[in-house]
Amino acid sequence: MEIEALKKVTETEQSAQKRREAAAADGKQQVAQAQKAGKKLVEDARQQAESQVRQMMQDADAKAAKLSEGILAQAEQDCQALKDKARARLDQACALIVEKVVNG
Repeated sequence: MEIEALKKVTETEQSAQKRREAAAADGKQQVAQAQKAGKKLVEDARQQAESQVRQMMQDADAKAAKLSEGILAQAEQDCQALKDKARARLDQACALIVEKVVNG
């Protein structure tokens, strides 16, 4: 009877050892899967962030271009106004120069 009891204890220990090994292997597999899933989530988040940054840069560039167009248009109007003002006084300036030259 002692031999049977020893066999049963040995079988139980071997069975328990196999279960522990299987559990350890399963745990390692679950950890590997979780790490893989985590890396995918990080990569997806990185790609999404890069996409958002690209869109924000495009929006900023478009806004800057529109603002530049407005500033250039205003500067052009200001220059034209100065030219028109100068042309309006050109006759007076010529007359004044001629008068100074003639009258000495």
